[in-house]
Amino acid sequence: MTHEFRYDVEILHLLVSPAHAYFGRARDGAADVPTTDADQVEVVAGKGIVGDRFFGKAAHMDAAVTLFAVESLEAIATELGMPSFDPLLPRRNVVLRGAELPPLIGEDFVLESAGASVAFHGGRHAHPCAWMDRVLAPGAHKAMRGRGGLRCRPLGGGTLHRGPAVLVSPVALEPGRADHASVLRPSRLP
Repeated sequence: MTHEFRYDVEILHLLVSPAHAYFGRARDGAADVPTTDADQVEVVAGKGIVGDRFFGKAAHMDAAVTLFAVESLEAIATELGMPSFDPLLPRRNVVLRGAELPPLIGEDFVLESAGASVAFHGGRHAHPCAWMDRVLAPGAHKAMRGRGGLRCRPLGGGTLHRGPAVLVSPVALEPGRADHASVLRPSRLP
């Protein structure tokens, strides 16, 4: 028997960028690439977000879209004694409020927004890169481990809209734990 759990969430940001900004040496600074915080994005099954750097890339099919809980970023800022961070700096595609994401690894789930729905398969943790120490604050790379987001494969196409949304999950989630780091086995840490 399959259960369905529904959670009210909010899509705060929808980041689309045609190129990578964080590559090479952090001391050289981020690349100046166009980045859009869109009101809506078009998701294509098996390919990702139209116009994004991972769209249709074979190496990223199982991880073409990254979801991120803003509560994680808020907790990291608090832990590091910093004011809040710009939620676009980690460069995750879909920034949510109210979504515990780690239990969705290996699960098929749906995001519903503005009357549309998009199905995803939760693939793996979105591990932070060392750039987080440069673009957020020293120590952010380590603090973000286990809560850097969820890399997903889009199973269906549709439009995601910024604003109120519903996360439909086959497993029970604890939205109050959206800021918690999931436990990673040491062999899986970057």
